[in-house]
Order: sequence, then structure tokens, then C-alpha cells
Amino acid sequence: MDKNEIVKAIKLLKESSPKRNFKQIFDMVINLKGLDMKKPDNQVEFFANLHFSRGRKISVCAFVGPELKPEAEKFCDEFIDVDHFDKYAKDKKLAKKLAEKHTFFIAQADIMPRVAAAFGKVLGPRGKMPNPKAGCVVPPKAALKPLYDRLQKVLKISAKTSPIIQCPVGSEEMPEEEVADNIIVAYDQLIHHLPKDKHNIRNMFVKMTMSEVIKFDENGNIIKKEDSEIKGKKK
Repeated sequence: MDKNEIVKAIKLLKESSPKRNFKQIFDMVINLKGLDMKKPDNQVEFFANLHFSRGRKISVCAFVGPELKPEAEKFCDEFIDVDHFDKYAKDKKLAKKLAEKHTFFIAQADIMPRVAAAFGKVLGPRGKMPNPKAGCVVPPKAALKPLYDRLQKVLKISAKTSPIIQCPVGSEEMPEEEVADNIIVAYDQLIHHLPKDKHNIRNMFVKMTMSEVIKFDENGNIIKKEDSEIKGKKK
């Protein structure tokens, strides 16, 4: 992909979007093709490691035993002690509020069965269970600050039931070059998870929370600006 083209698109979107009273997010929307989503081999789900944050703080909660509690207390936004799991298992509304508050959940490895039993029914359908592929299942004596810092730059990319990917890649307050870099890094990692690489990409769109859409072809070249209602999922 041509970084200059992506930067150009980001600048166009910033210039053409009326000023809002909130910080708008940049979304990358990718339409896939040639994939039967009923086949597990054609489904996409992985964690992309970006070079930059997405312009907003990523909230992280930890499920811990006594060994990891001091680290979680220092570095995570919230932690749930294993002794309090039953409260969440009995009160699904409480568990749902927890799921809505945080983007990532970390778990101490030796209590994962208890995490699954208490939180699986709520976090599982939301794709938020502590995931070893994201490094979120850790030993009892793990150092959590490096993981917390890394998760600020991790992006989950998923297409399991529909051939559409939509993910936040930055904010309007970030330098255009950083947003563009996040888009390129995520796109490059995505094509390596597709059976036919970029030949499974139909097209790509970049948009802000409330803006028009700029459309790219499978090679990352700008095609045209379009209304935001097209093909990509609504925010």
C-alpha cells in the first residue's frame, strides 16, 4: 500500500468533516471476497501489533489470584480477585457491565478454568475472553506493565460470519502519518491471514465516525469518495 495515498485520504477526511464536539475515530473497513465464511479455514481472527496507539486509552481488566494481585493493582485499570468470581457468576448484569467497560481481559493461567466458568457465558460471545494469542493468559508471577503497554497498540481483526472487517485505527487528534501507518500494518498482517492474500480483498474504505468514506482498491489506491452508507458496516 502507498502510505502517501493513505495520508492523503486521512487529510481529505479531516478537511471535509465538520468539526464535532467529540473526538472522531478513524475506521478501516475491508470487504473480502472469494471466501466461504462457513468454512473455519476462511474465517479471520487474529491480533495485529501496531506501531502506534489508536489515539485512545485501551482499558484492561485482570482476573487474578493472590500471586498476581499486586501487579494488577499497580498497572491494570481494574482487577477481579478469584475470591470474588462467584458474585459475577451469580449476577450476569454485573458481568455484562464489566465486559462493556474493558477492551482486553488478562487472566492468571492457573485460574483460567474458574475464569471460564464464571465469565465465559458473558465474555465468550463478545470475543473478550482472555486470549493466549494476544498474550493475555499469563503466569502467576508475570510482569503486567509490559503487557499493558503492548495492549495499547494491539488491534483485534475479525471476520467470522460475514466477509466484512471494521476496526478503529486512530483518532483525528493523531498525526496523519501514525494513522496511516496503523492502517498499513493492519492491512499487511490481514493479507497474510487470507488464503489468497490480497486477492481475497474486494476493496477498502477509510472513514471517520461521522464522515464521508474514501474508497480504495485492493492495491491501496484511492478510487473515489462516497457516501458513508455504502458496503462497510455502520459505526
